[in-house]
Order: sequence, then C-alpha cells, then structure tokens
Amino acid sequence: MSTPSTNVVLRIDNLESYYGPIMAIRGVSLEVREGQIVTVLGANGAGKTTLLKTISGVMDPEKGTVKLQGEEIQGSEPNQVVARGMVHVPEGREIFPLMTVAENIAMGAYTRSDKQAIDEDTELVYSYFPILKERRMQAAGTLSGGQQQMLAIGRGLMARPRIMLLDEPSLGLSPLLTEEIFGIIQRLNAEQKVTMMLVEQNAAVALSIANYGYVMELGRIVMADDAATLAASKDVQEFYLGISQEENQRGQRRWKQRKTWR
Repeated sequence: MSTPSTNVVLRIDNLESYYGPIMAIRGVSLEVREGQIVTVLGANGAGKTTLLKTISGVMDPEKGTVKLQGEEIQGSEPNQVVARGMVHVPEGREIFPLMTVAENIAMGAYTRSDKQAIDEDTELVYSYFPILKERRMQAAGTLSGGQQQMLAIGRGLMARPRIMLLDEPSLGLSPLLTEEIFGIIQRLNAEQKVTMMLVEQNAAVALSIANYGYVMELGRIVMADDAATLAASKDVQEFYLGISQEENQRGQRRWKQRKTWR
C-alpha cells in the first residue's frame, strides 16, 4: 500500500444524480488524495455504480461539483474526462468482444498520438498481464472472466491515468482470480503511482488494500474513516457490508498473510 500525499486528486461536493425521477445520489461529498486507494462500499442499490458514472461523465449530475486536480469536470464528455487523467473501468468490463485483445488495448490510447510511448505502454500492460500478450490476437469475447477483467484494467492503463475508477473488479470471479486482480491493482498503485477509487462488495479484500473507505446507503455516505477503522467496526461488518465480524476477521487474516504480490 503506497503512502498518500496531501494533494487531492478528486474532490466531490454535494453531488446529486437521478435515474429518471429517482434521486440515486443524495448530496455525496468525498475526496481522494494522490497515491491513495479509496474504497466505496455498500449493498446493492446503494448508489455506488451511479456515483462512478456521474464522476466519469457517463451521467450528468443534477447538482454539485466534481473536481479533478482542482478543475471542475462535471458535465464533461467521458472522452474529455479521460484526456484529463481519469479512467473508468466499468462494472461488467465492457470490452469489445469481437475485437482482438491487442485492438482492445490499443483503444485505451485513443486520446493519445505519441506512438512510441503508446508502444512502450503496451509492453508495460503486457508485463502486468502476460496472459494478454499470449492471447493478443484472440477475440476478446473468448477470454475467461478473469482475463476480461485484466483486459479492461490494461486498456484503462493505456490512457496513463492519474486516477482509475474501478467498479466491482471481483464480480463473478473465483477467490483465486480475485486475489490475482487485487494484487495487480495494488501493484499499479505502488509501482505506477495510479491513484485508485474502488467500488467493491468484497469488503474484506477491499479494506485490506485501501487507505480510506466510504460506506454508502440509499445514495448517501453514512460512514467514512481509515480502512482499518472501518474493517474493525462491527456496525460496518454486520449492517452495511452484510458479513459477520468473524467472516471479516477471517478475510482480513487471509489477505494480510500475503507479503508480496505476484
């Protein structure tokens, strides 16, 4: 886990967002500092995915501000947000299934024109995900779920983001693949200095790698604290995260036993 600086990369103030007549985000305020892994936790329907979509420009907020490195970006198109240094890896991966792995990775650099640097970053992606290099000419839709998640993260890395928003990266993955994906997320944070904002239902894993956490309920932030403090909170474990204290402790012990990431 990297040590965060005091610089705020992302600041959200009093954000409100609607799905039709339904208010899905209700006055959310939070911040993510440079070098942090920040996790947003909560049950299904809490508004976590809507929050990420609103931050990244997929949805427009009804009210509030989103500041990326001090500049307001609410209302910007998603490609403009990417060009400013924020990448959103959505729930369900949303790769291009009929395109090859290599073509998908190349799409991650669509806002760039520096060919030599793009080639270097492609090799960097392959260094983190060797299986993608092996299967670079394979149609992306034929990859396994874990490999598709690797591809989605690798494609996002091609934009050289300052901050990466990840929505449920463990969704549908086995415990072993979840361990591998989260290990890579932690390595990217430490080695490539990519700040992370992570939406995740696997609370034990998310809190194990995060610096700070927020808990959402019905579109609002109801708790915010250091990740270790949240992990130790009985209320968070049993009422907001849907796991028992014993289950959380087992999960925490498992992840703390890993001293290095492969």
